[in-house]
Amino acid sequence: MKGILDDRQARTGWLLIIISALYLVWFIKVRLFADGLPIEKREWVYFVGLSICLMLGTANVRMAALRAEKKEKSR
Repeated sequence: MKGILDDRQARTGWLLIIISALYLVWFIKVRLFADGLPIEKREWVYFVGLSICLMLGTANVRMAALRAEKKEKSR
C-alpha cells in the first residue's frame, strides 16, 4: 500500500495545515502577546481565514485517509 502522502488530497491538506498553523502561531505570538501597533481589521480577517484553512486542511487529510482505507478494504 502506498503511503497516505502519495494522495494529492492529503498533500494539499497537509500544506494547508502547515501554512495556516505557522501563520496562526506567528500571529498569536507576535501580534497578540507582544507590544506594538494596534491590530488592523485586515489582520483579523487573515486570522479568521487561515483558521478556516486549518479546518479545511484537517478535513482534506481525514477524507483522504478514509478514502485510502475504503480503497484498501475493497481490494
